[in-house]
Amino acid sequence: MANNSENPVYVQIADELRQNINDGIYKAGDKLPTEQQLSLRFGVNRHTLRRAISLLKSEGLLLVDQGRGTFIANAVIRYPIGKRVRYNETLKAQGHEASFKVLRSLEIPAKSAVAEALEIKIGSPVGLSERLGLADDQPISVSTSYFPLSLFPDILIHCQQARSISQMLREIYNCDHIRRSTRISARLVKRQDARLLEFPLNHPILLAESVNVDQHGRIIQYGVTRFRGDRMELVFENTL
Repeated sequence: MANNSENPVYVQIADELRQNINDGIYKAGDKLPTEQQLSLRFGVNRHTLRRAISLLKSEGLLLVDQGRGTFIANAVIRYPIGKRVRYNETLKAQGHEASFKVLRSLEIPAKSAVAEALEIKIGSPVGLSERLGLADDQPISVSTSYFPLSLFPDILIHCQQARSISQMLREIYNCDHIRRSTRISARLVKRQDARLLEFPLNHPILLAESVNVDQHGRIIQYGVTRFRGDRMELVFENTL
C-alpha cells in the first residue's frame, strides 16, 4: 500500500481495494478475503480495516452478507419507469442477457388488494404468474403478475412460455402494454425472496407495484415486482 500522508490509513486501504476491483483482480460476485487476511496484508487492526470496508460498501462496491462474508457487488442496471413496459429491451441495451424462470402459474380468486388494482369484484378469477427475472443468469427480480381471466381466459398457458409479457399480449391478444401507474417503496427482503434472489436477509429490495392498461384504457395487469436493491436503479422518465 502506497503511503499517502494526506489521507487516513483506512482511506488509503479503500483506494487500493477500489483499484483492485477496477483492475479486475476482484470481480463481481467474488468473495473478498477475510478481515484477518486483509488486516495482515495491510498491516492494520480490524477496526481500521472495517472503516475501509464500510466506505466501499457505502459506494455500492461491496455487499456484506452476515455469516457468509463480504462480496464484490455487481454492476447496477438502470431500469426506466416510463409509459411503455420494456424490461427485456432495457437489459439488452445495457449489454445484459435477460431470461426468466416460471415459479408459479395458477388461477386464484381476487383478494381485496388485487381486486382494487384490477377494478374487478373481490373473488373474481384472476391468473397469477410469478417469474424469477435474471440478468446474465444472475437473479435480479421476482415478479408476480395478476391478469383478469374475464379478458384473458387462457393467459396462464401463454405465460408459461412467453419470454416477454409485452410481446405475448401484443401478438396473442392484440393488446398494447402501457404503464398507467407505478408505486415504488423500499423494504427489507423477505425470506422466500431472499432465497430466490440469492440476497442477504438484512438488505433492502425495491418494491414496484404497477397497474398496466391496453390501448383502450382497460386494465389488463397488476404487477408486484421485488428488485435486488444492489443491482437495480429505477429511473422515472419524463413523459411530457
